[in-house]
Amino acid sequence: MSTRPTDTRTDRYFAELSGALRAAGVPEEQITRTADELRGHLAESGTAPEEEFGPAARFAASLGGLAPTPGEPDEAAERWTWTADLFNDRRMLTVHGDQGWEVEHLDSLGRFVCRRAPGAPLAWEYRREVISGRRRAKVLDALDPEGWELCGEWLVYGYFKRPKAATDGPAGALGTVPATPARRLFLSRRAKGLLAAWAVATGAAYLSLGLPGLAMLIALGGALSAVYTAKLETARGEAAAKNATPAKNTEE
Repeated sequence: MSTRPTDTRTDRYFAELSGALRAAGVPEEQITRTADELRGHLAESGTAPEEEFGPAARFAASLGGLAPTPGEPDEAAERWTWTADLFNDRRMLTVHGDQGWEVEHLDSLGRFVCRRAPGAPLAWEYRREVISGRRRAKVLDALDPEGWELCGEWLVYGYFKRPKAATDGPAGALGTVPATPARRLFLSRRAKGLLAAWAVATGAAYLSLGLPGLAMLIALGGALSAVYTAKLETARGEAAAKNATPAKNTEE
């Protein structure tokens, strides 16, 4: 008797898909029937599930019928826009993602434009990567199979999102939904200190150079901040990669 070899990649895809559907409240019988039909389709087409259906989390949202598809408009959804400095944005994205806020995009001022689905929204997880220049294609190719979707760009950074149901299964759905935050600005202690120093510098620039000089100083400060933080993250990534490389055995 011959047995069909197990495709671990396909099994992993359907495990993520099933977990996301459970988190959306889809009955188990419907999940099983859907998975069987999709597996049959893949067997006939001979394609990989990611190529045929896209990331599992996004595909599950389109199948679930109980939550809006990520990125699609929803009149009943809550809307909220907020911002944070580059030292605090990832922490606040984690906090707000756990409250069900999905980042739709970043506006021209670098603010996170978010929505929260009505009823029982999903929790979201986020990550930030440097995607300038030749890094862009490499980062996108690496993250797409894991269900990460680019949801906004600012300076040299790309922000990515995916529903927590993709990794946490039913735990990725919220039990209670907190109220919409009253605040819209979240600054770290470091940013507050820099802001105080910056206020002194911009005040001096305005008094000595007028509005054109002030505008130039603000633009230069934003560019230097992006370059500095990008350099820190690149150095941190290189150090992590170096530490992860097994030490070479020099013994004969």
